[in-house]
Amino acid sequence: MTAGTLHIVAAEPVLHGVLKLTWDDGYEGIVDLRGIMAHGDIFTPLRDPASFKTVHVSPFGHSIYWGEEGDETVDFGCDRLRDLAEQQAALLARAS
Repeated sequence: MTAGTLHIVAAEPVLHGVLKLTWDDGYEGIVDLRGIMAHGDIFTPLRDPASFKTVHVSPFGHSIYWGEEGDETVDFGCDRLRDLAEQQAALLARAS
């Protein structure tokens, strides 16, 4: 992961369970959350494609979330998402 404090500036659903994220350092990455979403009751709302599309970036870019600001149903932190994006990109690069 890149050193320094990062912030997410955009989150866009690519397909159900997959997001394109942009950080304030210009890095853009694809994060596949389908494996995570498949387990646990907390992720049940995200298994609905319409609900998944309602992703929000937190006011200061420290996370993404679903639900209402201040009462997030599910959230993922910026640093963890960056780790996932970089890990998944590396796996794809090795596979090609």
